This record gives sequence, structure tokens and C-alpha cells, in this order.
Amino acid sequence: MPDFEKNQKYLKAEFEKRILIIDGAMGSMIQTYELTEEDFRGERFKDWNILIKGNNEALNLIRPDIVEDIHTQYLEAGADFIGTNTFNGTSISQADYAMEDLAYEFNLEGARIARVAADKMTAKTPDRPRFVIGALGPMNKMLSMSIDVNDPGARASTFDEVRESYKVAARGLLEGGSDILAVETIFDTLNCKAAIVSLHELRDELQLDFPIMISGTITDRSGRTLSGQTVEAFWNSVAHIEPMSVGLNCSLGAELMRPHVADFSRIADTLVSAYPNAGLPNAFGGFDETPESMAAQLKEWADAGFLNLVGGCCGSTPAHIKAIAEAVANVPPRRVPAIERAMRLSGLEALNVA
Repeated sequence: MPDFEKNQKYLKAEFEKRILIIDGAMGSMIQTYELTEEDFRGERFKDWNILIKGNNEALNLIRPDIVEDIHTQYLEAGADFIGTNTFNGTSISQADYAMEDLAYEFNLEGARIARVAADKMTAKTPDRPRFVIGALGPMNKMLSMSIDVNDPGARASTFDEVRESYKVAARGLLEGGSDILAVETIFDTLNCKAAIVSLHELRDELQLDFPIMISGTITDRSGRTLSGQTVEAFWNSVAHIEPMSVGLNCSLGAELMRPHVADFSRIADTLVSAYPNAGLPNAFGGFDETPESMAAQLKEWADAGFLNLVGGCCGSTPAHIKAIAEAVANVPPRRVPAIERAMRLSGLEALNVA
């Protein structure tokens, strides 16, 4: 296990000095290798009874060389943090491929691969260690919304099923060597709460005080999550866990995400992260934001005092991360504000009672 206390001491000092860099997209990079169904199957899954192409987590077992190479490219581009290849690594998400029982192993190996890549880079630059973020994605089932228009209470999964699925994945990420766990791309706050419960349980069971990152996603120009919450309502829902950072990733490009990151910067008494897509998907499913244009927009965010951590999501590449890292290198980090104590409640909107 990493030395969480030592890491946190280092990171606290670094966050006082500079904006730290998160890596870019894993899935977009995997697509550049043009892998076939056979590449995903390898020897281990050669007789699997359904198609598994697109199950990127399987590559942690079948082609760890590709996953490590992508991590290394991001580290060489200037990333301080690399996220594990485990976005769909929970048993609930893996049910699409009948691989529920492999969730722990996918996460364990995903963290080990990232750990190797980070440690190799740290050995080259010992004055600047690199860190592994264990990625816990949003799942493909929602706890907040019904699956049946005729039955408002119908759900695809229970809270406890989601909690336990996150817990198995998180245990694998920790035992594989993750420095931080991130509940990311959150579009349903109740799923996030289930993840938070599982992480607190693991803290108690393993007697480890590992840091937690929270990153939501805004689904359209309304500025709300898919389950309907505003940014401030979302923050009120999760602030009690005192995360290392909170922010937004995915779904929107930098231009459309800006006002919502600005909201987090104003209301959050913790670090703020942002890793937007490289623009919105075009008609061919690609992303048009160039490294230069994306970096210029994120530099403006940094100049405005919004950022403590920044990177890229879908469509971003090592070239994007390199450009972003260079753009914000000399910009002071956001100063975490002292927020007045109040009763802060949340539904779809925030209710703050002074």
C-alpha cells in the first residue's frame, strides 16, 4: 500500500504552489490501437461466449503493455496523476460482458499497471513523484430514476447492490496500489452516495486514511446532472465527506463547462478539479478541440482562479495534456476559500439557511 500520510503531506505543499495535472482519456487512446475482438480475448477469453470487444478493463489482463504505454505517454506529457483503466470496472457494469466475477481482478491489475508506470516515472524525477488515481466510474444503472414509467419506485439495482459493487472494485484498486480513489463522471448523486458509503467502510476495515476525489458530470446546457441536480445542490449532497477535491469531468467541452466549474470554485471549501472533453462529439463521433485551443481555454480558467487540478476527458490525448500542462505551468493555483458555516441542504436545488 502507498504511504498515504507521506503522499498527502507532499501534495498539500504542491497544491499551495501550482496547479497539478491529471491525465487525459484512456478509452480514446485505446481506440487508436485499432484492436480486434481477438485482441480483447487473448488466450484467457478465447472461448468467451459473448463478444467482449470494447470491454477496456479486459485489457488489464490481456494487453497490460498497451495500458502501461498509454499511462507512460501521459506521464511524459506532464501528468502528475494517472487514472486507472477501470472506468467500467464494477461488477454491475461488467455484467454486460458476463464478467461480474472478474471485477476485483480488473481493478487490482488496473491499479498495478498504473503503479508500475507511475513508479518508473518517479524514479526518473524523484523530486516530483507521480500518483495513481483509482477510477470508479458511474455505472450503467441509476438509483435515482425509475426503469418503468408505470412504476416510479422501480429500480434496476438496490442501494446495497451498488454499494457492494463499488466496494469490491475499490478494494482491488487499493490493494493494487492506488494513492487516491476517485468517484468520477457522476450523473446520479445517489450512486455517488453508495460509493461514498463503500469507501468509508473500506477506510474502517483496512484502517487506511486514503483520500477521495469527487467529480460530477453535467449532461447538457441546463447545468444539471442527469438526476437533475444543480452544481451547488450536488456539492451540498457530498460535502460532508470532506473530499480532497471536487469538480467536473466529461460530457461538455471546456467552453460549456466553464460556468459550472466557476460555481464549484466559489462554493467549495476544498480543491477544485476539471477535466473536460476535447469539445463535444462531432457527426463522426470524434472530438474537434485541438490541444492548442483546449489549452488556451483552460489557461483562462486558471487565470480566473478556478483551478487546482486540470486535465482532459473524452477525446483528449497526450498532446492535449502536454499543451494544458505548459499553459498553466506559471499560473498560481486557486486559493481554497473559507466558506461561512450554514445549514446547507439539497434536493434538485440547493437550500442554504444562514
